[in-house]
Amino acid sequence: MNIISSFFEFLNNQILKMNWLSDIIKYIVDNIFGLSIDEQLGGSIHFFIYDTIKIFILLSILIFMISYIQSYFPPERTKKILGRIKGVKGNILGALLGTITPFCSCSSIPIFIGFTSAGLPLGVTFSFLISSPMVDLASFLMLMSFFGWKIATSYVVVGLILAVIGGTLIDKLGLESQIQDYVREIEDTDIELEEMTRRDRILYSKGQVLDIVKKVWMYILVGVGIGAAIHNWIPQNIIENILGDNNPFAVLMATGVGIPMYADIFGTLPIAEALFLKGVGVGTILSFMMAVTALSLPSMIMLSKVVKPKLLAIFIGIVAVGILIIGYSFNAFGYLFI
Repeated sequence: MNIISSFFEFLNNQILKMNWLSDIIKYIVDNIFGLSIDEQLGGSIHFFIYDTIKIFILLSILIFMISYIQSYFPPERTKKILGRIKGVKGNILGALLGTITPFCSCSSIPIFIGFTSAGLPLGVTFSFLISSPMVDLASFLMLMSFFGWKIATSYVVVGLILAVIGGTLIDKLGLESQIQDYVREIEDTDIELEEMTRRDRILYSKGQVLDIVKKVWMYILVGVGIGAAIHNWIPQNIIENILGDNNPFAVLMATGVGIPMYADIFGTLPIAEALFLKGVGVGTILSFMMAVTALSLPSMIMLSKVVKPKLLAIFIGIVAVGILIIGYSFNAFGYLFI
């Protein structure tokens, strides 16, 4: 039992958290830059370099692995799988398949359009749309590296539950008429799938790594910069007054701040880490991350071109209320996850 525990501790500390990398950056900051990481400037430099390198290493490895898996589930095959299952089971499958698709909501919307034009149930497509940017295997492992397995697992579980419930509610409301007419008029062509060779899958996965890194690198650097500032320059009492447990509006504020932002989960992680280290509640942090990934303003603008205002408002309302419930619930029982 001790051997197994030691193995997982090593896996978490040295592979996911990359403590070895932290030690290397600490040595560089201390001995080359001549700064102490216990001071604001040295701490900020350590936070920025360490988190940036760690995120890009994990991001590249995980995207490659997930993309290799994803190569077995192109949109055409996913569409066929979803088309065979109806009702809540379809919502569950849609949410689960969303975990192996692109990492931001804007890149998920074109697939959403394809599913809708193919006549898939509206609730199933929305379950997919909610889970796709919010929950994926890569984000689970990244969350583990920052916050541990309890918070990572909880985030994935509640994200999937929100996706299933949201899709089910939209399905029950019978809002098919709220899809823009041109989407329904798009001709659905059944493309014959070509079987990819192992080499094809490797090349595809490499291409996905390059493509996604090109899209998100700026958001990661901005997110790490904000995280470094929060962690080392903003006094803890200010953070606690604004987002601490004593403020009953902390979850609401975190959700409101997250919505106008545009980033994927990898850009929000360093900010979430800094808030966590400042003592901000788990629920407040999860609400912020979910709002950024599922309800970002740019993705809602894109979605408004696909659905009519009534459906857009209902979608935003369902997801926002779900995020708030999750946030307050986790803050109430946050001690179970630390």
